[in-house]
Amino acid sequence: MSAPRRSAGRLSIAASLAPRDIEAPKASARAWQARVITLVPEAFPGVLGHSLTGRALKDGLWGLEAIDLRPFGIGKHRNVDDTPAGGGAGMVLRADVLGRAISVAQRGAGGWPLVCLSPRGRPFTQAMARDWAAGPGVVMICGRFEGVDQRVIDHFGLQEVSLGDFVMTGGEIAAQAMIDATVRLLPDVLGNAASVEEESFSTGLLEHPQYTRPAEWEGQAIPPVLMSGNHAEIARWRQEQAEELTRARRPDLWAARHDKAAD
Repeated sequence: MSAPRRSAGRLSIAASLAPRDIEAPKASARAWQARVITLVPEAFPGVLGHSLTGRALKDGLWGLEAIDLRPFGIGKHRNVDDTPAGGGAGMVLRADVLGRAISVAQRGAGGWPLVCLSPRGRPFTQAMARDWAAGPGVVMICGRFEGVDQRVIDHFGLQEVSLGDFVMTGGEIAAQAMIDATVRLLPDVLGNAASVEEESFSTGLLEHPQYTRPAEWEGQAIPPVLMSGNHAEIARWRQEQAEELTRARRPDLWAARHDKAAD
């Protein structure tokens, strides 16, 4: 079983045990990378190939490798799943199949977070995205069917992470959402570090309301303070608005902020 080729600053899709390069622009070998184990590698890059993340991918600021789980399957039909032990509906991804795929995905990825996308996982947060962005990359496993054999989770010490309190048919959409949230924090991707610092969750608060031209629309005017040119007053207004929105819409965040301040 050969190791996957480096994917810094490019998208590659593993159609076999030896991944095939799709795009290979020149880029630093140290670019942040995401390796995604999936049964639908053709789903990538998906939305990640567009807008700022897509441009950054083409410019070599980060790399994406979609590793097809199917070639690691068992027998003539490359089976990747089987019925749940003890009975029940659905199918479960096999430990031996996933184990081989993870071993390949981990080569050259020592210390990277090894993440299993699961609705029972720890909720994904902005803080988690910041932690991932500060490292060299992440390996993700997209769950399917009824989930993953628990022995894989235990053996590899997988971090189970959830996009939210709902269930989807697979982890691919969740993977793209989490990668997007992480990639936009990488240096030079957004091009304006201040915009990241002011966004929702960056300070434990929801973001204040935003306005732009025209100055009046449908009888509604931009709040006068934003047109005053008084930057101290504008900053104070934005802080008050952020606090008010957070207190009303996310009492959990508001409580956590006050608990942190009290420590």
